[in-house]
Order: sequence, then C-alpha cells, then structure tokens
Amino acid sequence: MDSSSTRPPLTIALAQPDLRPGDLEGNAAAHADAIRAAGARVVVFPELSLSSYAMAAPTVDLDDPALAPVVRACAETGAIALAGAPVCDDRGREHIAMVRFDADGVAPVYRKMFPGEPEAVRFSPGEAPAVLEIDGWRLGLAICRDIKIDEHIAATSALGIDAYVGGSLHDPAGAVGRDGLMPQVAAAYGVWIALSCFAGPGSDYEEAMGGSAVWSPDGSLVDQADDQPGRIITATLT
Repeated sequence: MDSSSTRPPLTIALAQPDLRPGDLEGNAAAHADAIRAAGARVVVFPELSLSSYAMAAPTVDLDDPALAPVVRACAETGAIALAGAPVCDDRGREHIAMVRFDADGVAPVYRKMFPGEPEAVRFSPGEAPAVLEIDGWRLGLAICRDIKIDEHIAATSALGIDAYVGGSLHDPAGAVGRDGLMPQVAAAYGVWIALSCFAGPGSDYEEAMGGSAVWSPDGSLVDQADDQPGRIITATLT
C-alpha cells in the first residue's frame, strides 16, 4: 500500500520573528512564542535564526539552557521546530546548520552544503543532503543558497521527498529571484516548497525582505508573508 494514501495531512508554519544578533536568550524566547502562536505540527524558522544572521555571532551550544523555552514550547504544542544556528562539529569546524527541536530536546539535522560569500570564510560546507521524515512526510532540507543550486535539489529529490523545506534570508534582488525560481522547482520535481525567510533589521543585511512562502507541487503560490517581522503563515500539505 502507498503510505502517502494513509498518512495524515501535515500542517507546516513558516515564522519570521524579530531577531537580534547574538541574543540567544531573546531569540529563543521569540522562537517559543512563534511555536505557540503557529498551532502547526512543523514550524520552520529562517537561516541562522537562533543567532540572527550575523557573521560575528558566536556558535550556539545546543546544550545551552537558553534553548529550553523552545523545547518546552514544542512539548506543550506537539510541534517539531526547525531553526537555524551556527554550530561546531566534533572536529571543530563551524557550519550553518538546521536544528530540530521537539519535546525530547534539540539536535542538528542538516548542514548547509553551499555557503555563499562571506559565509565561506568562516563556515565549512555540509557533506550530504538530508531528509527528515515526520508523520509519513519526507521533508528535504535546505538552507538559503542551497535552493539555487541544481545539484542540491536534484540530490535531495533523489532521496525521495514530498517537500523541500528551508530557512533563508534574501535581499531585494534575492527575493525576486526566489519568487521566480521556486515555482519552477516545485513544478519540475512535483514537490511542495516551504521557505521561512528572515525579516526585519536584526541581521548583517541592510534589507532582509521576509516573504516566507509555500508553493504547491504544481508551482502555484499557496501563501506568502510580507516583509515585516513577526509574521507567521501556515499551510496544510495533503
């Protein structure tokens, strides 16, 4: 039997909270608030959301007690949160990572494979694509520039995915490129696309355009946030 015929719909929320560089405690609180407000099974946050997108921000220790509010929010709501953070691996290399929060704690689930400039000065590339399975749905993971790299979406899709899910930050030109490219990728691979995108002043960018969005497998836009911090959009994948 095709498991897709028996799995429940998946409700996914994209949050673009107001974040501040290096303020782990404050940013974690903003994540917890968004998780509670979203009312979704999966809540996705922008690239480097826990530290804010700031190249000078320190790496995040995933055992830091400051992250406990995010775990509690997931436990209270039954949500799984996918947040962004700069992390160190066991060889001392720094990565731009996606980390999973749930009632049991926090763990890295993906490391950005295609860092841009000036990211590559500090961060090492991840070594492999990744899929996270939630309630029978296979979510291919991506971080920002990954979504523009044909090699990345092809390799991730080859793992067998239902959706391509990521955290990003886009300036005005990048936002235009994203909104033109993502419908094509969704339709070409027949997958949902859900991108949570940084909004507001708390990053290295003069303008972070928000625009978190969900596209359906036929390439049509399901919903999209504006450029303001604090927005949350929700879609149900069926």
